[in-house]
Amino acid sequence: MKKLLILSLSITLFYACGETASKKDYKDASLSIDERVEALLPLMSTEEKVAQMRIFHANIGAKPDANGNLKLSDRVIKKLKLGIAGVKNPGEHIDPVAAAKMNNELQKYIIENNRWGIPALFVTESYNGVDAAGSTVFGRPMTSAASFNPELVQRQWDVVGKEARLRGMHMCHSPEADIVRDPRFGRMSEAFGEDTYLTTQMVKNAIIGVQGNYEGLGNGTHIGAVAKHFAGYGQVLGGSNFAAIEISERTLIDEIYPPFEAAVKEAKTLGIMASHGDLNGVASHGNPELLTGVLRDQWGFDGYVVSDSNDIARLYYFMGVAESPEAAAQMGLEAGIDIDLYAEDSYSYLPKMVEKNPELMKLIDRSVRRVLRTKFILGLFDNPYIDLEETKKGVRAASSLELAKESDLESVILLKNDDNTLPLNKNKSTRVALLGPLLKENTKEMFEAAIGDAKVKFIAEKGFNLTNEKGGAPELLKRDPKAIAKLVNTAKRADVVVLFLGGDEFTAKEAYFSNSTLGDRATIDPVGPQDELVEKITALGKKVIVVLKHRRTLSINTIAKEADAILDTWDLSEFGDHSTAKIIFGDVSPSGKSPVTIPRSIGQLPYHYSMKEINYKKEYLFLEKGPIYPFGHGLSYGDFEYSDIKLSNSEITPESEIIASVTVTNKGNVKAKEVVQMYLKDEIGSVTRPDKELKGFDKIELAAGESKTVSFTINPKMLEFTGISMEKVLEAGDYTVKIGTSSQEYLETTFKLKK
Repeated sequence: MKKLLILSLSITLFYACGETASKKDYKDASLSIDERVEALLPLMSTEEKVAQMRIFHANIGAKPDANGNLKLSDRVIKKLKLGIAGVKNPGEHIDPVAAAKMNNELQKYIIENNRWGIPALFVTESYNGVDAAGSTVFGRPMTSAASFNPELVQRQWDVVGKEARLRGMHMCHSPEADIVRDPRFGRMSEAFGEDTYLTTQMVKNAIIGVQGNYEGLGNGTHIGAVAKHFAGYGQVLGGSNFAAIEISERTLIDEIYPPFEAAVKEAKTLGIMASHGDLNGVASHGNPELLTGVLRDQWGFDGYVVSDSNDIARLYYFMGVAESPEAAAQMGLEAGIDIDLYAEDSYSYLPKMVEKNPELMKLIDRSVRRVLRTKFILGLFDNPYIDLEETKKGVRAASSLELAKESDLESVILLKNDDNTLPLNKNKSTRVALLGPLLKENTKEMFEAAIGDAKVKFIAEKGFNLTNEKGGAPELLKRDPKAIAKLVNTAKRADVVVLFLGGDEFTAKEAYFSNSTLGDRATIDPVGPQDELVEKITALGKKVIVVLKHRRTLSINTIAKEADAILDTWDLSEFGDHSTAKIIFGDVSPSGKSPVTIPRSIGQLPYHYSMKEINYKKEYLFLEKGPIYPFGHGLSYGDFEYSDIKLSNSEITPESEIIASVTVTNKGNVKAKEVVQMYLKDEIGSVTRPDKELKGFDKIELAAGESKTVSFTINPKMLEFTGISMEKVLEAGDYTVKIGTSSQEYLETTFKLKK
């Protein structure tokens, strides 16, 4: 024991006194990034290294004072003595210029108060654009997915990357690469939908955008992405946050992994965040097969892995897979977690643990290399500060605000339009009532601005809230008959009624670890008396248009039955109501498609279009067959006709490709966009196969009367799946290609794979 203690002290002294250990100067910008990392690492003490493996939240004491100058708490000052990996959300509640100023001061303090002048990573998130005051507010990821336009998503996240960097941020704990198929889950709208292919395209383009095609990292214009939550987080049982995950290994490989693999291999994400959950009983934060074997050895990921909030420590006190806090820290380190997010009872133990087990230093060095490498990639050692004049010019630029509107207009989904209720004629003298619990204070103003000098007159009445709007665990409000009666009476004074229904940030949100914070739901019906309101309004005999706003899929049976038209907007940008009005009055034809299946009942769950074919054998007693609306569904003011589906060859081999094409004609009288979708079906497989899988889509625009041939390349990679031996296989046999307007409306033809 005495010899071991002497050895550990010698190692500590070596690292503490290693200023002469490196012949190269890590401050020399002419060196390669790896050379600079290797020059710096030996100089650092154990404690300094571990500091580069921890992130704390700015809310513990890094904020501006009354004069806008940086103010640090004693707790933060203590944390920064040895340097730090990063700080989460500094300046999130102040405007961009003030945030940039404060973050410059914070970075300067950090650099000047650790021995080696190592800068920190300032970390944000992005669900509606940069999650910080004064940024451009975009629609949520699920809203963006409805656009079926990856190029548009890339441009949107390019703005996110630029605006975040201009306020002094460097990394983003986004985007979510999770597949979400359970609308009970409160975080549903943070991801890009139920489909693997669609999510992969969106995540890949979001990362390319936010990182400035990777080139924006080193030149200081963009930030690094952290794709999350690896892996399977969206599959929590019962849609309940922190619950266990029960998912087959085959489904994991074929459906859950691909967005993350694309994030690593194609988009070059700088970071990955591990999942709260477990896979086959193995907690993800203590899973070396997942975080090292798959992520690094198979995919070649060379960035850093960060824990989700406090999740390394939770291996002990929540997951129950570690015998002690120290054992939890060692599990996380060995698995491949490089940065501990927030916890005071996890990686903080590593310096003492190294004294007892010097072999841990190899793993610590491994993680610190990854963190330092990221900081060098971002250019923080050479250019750590933000030019405030650039911040003033760059955040909320006119082009960014216009992009938010453009994104909205491509994301709104027309679910129903009986008797061509929409669009409304803005040049006809009409009184339109804007009613319902999802009405905003400025909705009427936005509608008026959208139609300009028109003959339409608006009356607005919210009527009631859905909840008491308490952030932790909101409570539903009691039915208010007077409020409902007032809404009905207002509707009587109108020619047309637009009802704003669905849910909000209180009825679908993240359920944090605290028992006092809830966000998931046990049902998916619209809450409160919304169905009753629809029935009472439609009974008046007026045209009723429903605008759905929500952050989770809702079983809108009554709305779908009663309303004349339904616009599904999910959660649009700050200009959402303006964009909705543009579509209602026909300035733009809706072109969004549903990125999820809309079920009739919670009893149908799990329910997504790409389930195994055998899942569709039996329906339920007393329930109409199928979903209310299928994945990929979305109507238009155009009238698209599909014809002449063709294949370039009736056979494909492991070395060849075939081209599938279809002709699309706009038979309508307005220019409109359509998302042409290609699905493939493996007719016979050695394991049970999905009913169909989206493998391509193309958003096109056609003038009235115009036709276009749309083509897709089918390659062997699209036909691969995980076989009986748990290896990827390509099986000979019959395949069907389906091309159409949704997962249920298409033309089809067949081809064979020959080996």
